[in-house]
Amino acid sequence: MNSIEIFSGAGGLAKGLELAGTKHQAFIEWNADACNTLRMNYDRDIIFQGDVRNFNFDDYKNKSVDIIAGGPPCQPFSLGGKAKGNDDERDMFPAAISAIRTLMPKAFIFENVKGLLRDSFAEYFRFIILQLTYPEVELKSDNWRENFSVLQDIEKKQNHNTTKYNVTYQLVNAADYGVPQKRERVIIVGLRSDLNIKWTFPEKTHSEDALLWAKYVTGDYWEHHHIANPESGKVCKEMRRQLMNRYGMWSPELKPWRTMRDAFEGLGEPNGHGEHSLRKGAKAYPGHTGSDIDEPSKTIKAGGHGVPGGENTVRLPDGTIRYLSVLEAKRIQTFPDDYIITGPWGEAMRQLGNAVPVHLAYIVGNSVIKAVNS
Repeated sequence: MNSIEIFSGAGGLAKGLELAGTKHQAFIEWNADACNTLRMNYDRDIIFQGDVRNFNFDDYKNKSVDIIAGGPPCQPFSLGGKAKGNDDERDMFPAAISAIRTLMPKAFIFENVKGLLRDSFAEYFRFIILQLTYPEVELKSDNWRENFSVLQDIEKKQNHNTTKYNVTYQLVNAADYGVPQKRERVIIVGLRSDLNIKWTFPEKTHSEDALLWAKYVTGDYWEHHHIANPESGKVCKEMRRQLMNRYGMWSPELKPWRTMRDAFEGLGEPNGHGEHSLRKGAKAYPGHTGSDIDEPSKTIKAGGHGVPGGENTVRLPDGTIRYLSVLEAKRIQTFPDDYIITGPWGEAMRQLGNAVPVHLAYIVGNSVIKAVNS
């Protein structure tokens, strides 16, 4: 299947879709450093550095683009940002919808932050979903609320003769799908209605309770890593009691959440070489206490002005914290070790913090591709 990546970033979503079987026709990304990363991993001739609004999608009408995917800039809706939403000039959902309108692919996959679902954005988010549902409907007003009313009327009366999409969205935690990171994101998937495809989000494969069971009931987690359980006896007994009350003698059905220690297996401590270099000076401060090595990482973040905060540190069993190496952060975001992230540590972390976890992209993409090909 052929795909086009818009707002490509470092290519996390793209890599996941590639592993699921897509062939990329174009990458569109404005950030120079992210484009350098893409050029190191993909054919540079299909990478277009610039504003997506200036890209000519008409040139790809004869290339049978099956999927459009990407992560429209999340800052307008981020819980940690100014949250201007549709009033933010970085809101690129209109550009994403325009790309769909031009190429009418079989499917699209978009990712954004949890903040998109906050109450203050509820109407605008519904407007986005309706535009994605009816991309061919011509909206003539400069006022989005007037256009919203037009689409609501179409939805209510079903009085349209254009191709529509069946759009599904869901807040997912990447840890529930085997990513060693607690990362909540909104995934939006659309399938062209004329394909008559029924699709639902893939079922979760991993759970926190299964990890707790492996730690406090069977001890399999500690045995696998050849270390003694560092928790106190009282803590272990209480956790074991709670789990046994909940599940009896039967373990949770899903696989255990993957931890940072799981992700780092085989790496050893940062050794000063390449992407596994140690960056010194990590400090804990209120709200940024690092991620426990025996838990999934907190959300890897890009940080304000490209400077990541304490989320990009690991807290070791002795209570000390240190910065993640780029290679460790790639493991947490489930990039292959040989995938190259360009730039110094801060820039590499910015790119990784903005990326979609590769494995999550694969899980969703593979499910969509199978549905389209069935």
